[in-house]
Amino acid sequence: MNPLKSVLGTIIAGFVLAIAIMLTFGAGQFSVPALSVWFHVMFGVIWIGLLYYFNFVQVPGVGAALADKEPGPAAINKYIAPRALLWFRWAALGTWLTGMGLLGPNVKAAFMLADGFAIIGIGAWFGTIMLLNVWGLIWRNQKKILGLDGKTHSPEVIAKAKMVALMASRTNTLLSIPMLMCMVAYGHGNVLPF
Repeated sequence: MNPLKSVLGTIIAGFVLAIAIMLTFGAGQFSVPALSVWFHVMFGVIWIGLLYYFNFVQVPGVGAALADKEPGPAAINKYIAPRALLWFRWAALGTWLTGMGLLGPNVKAAFMLADGFAIIGIGAWFGTIMLLNVWGLIWRNQKKILGLDGKTHSPEVIAKAKMVALMASRTNTLLSIPMLMCMVAYGHGNVLPF
């Protein structure tokens, strides 16, 4: 039985390998905060990876597919987009929740950009805006675009939904760049790369 033949098997095998490395090389260093950081990074990689996939691959790909009759955008919109959006929105929530958990009692200081917390606070603000865009704008409009809300929409409504979803997604892409810089800087003693 090869675990690489399924997504679930691959994920489980990855966790088993990570635990084996932790037990072999990290004896005595296990902690809930460290595990929380790891989950925050895992969810974040999935979220931002899919954000970049949508913006750099899928949106231009669907645009090109519109000009092609076979198979056209239907293959992406019917089979790929709904699954990608599922992982995208839940990874966004997982990233945000684990991030808030990591801030713990410092949430207020971070969001108020208090001394020592300004860098992580900016990152937390951007992450919060991005999460709200995912659930409030991108997902809500993608359901209309892909017909996942069970309703029939006019071409005008779909065109507007496409623009709103695209602009929210592009805003998230824009915000992700300084957000990632803030997150990494905070983890390295608030040192910005310039």
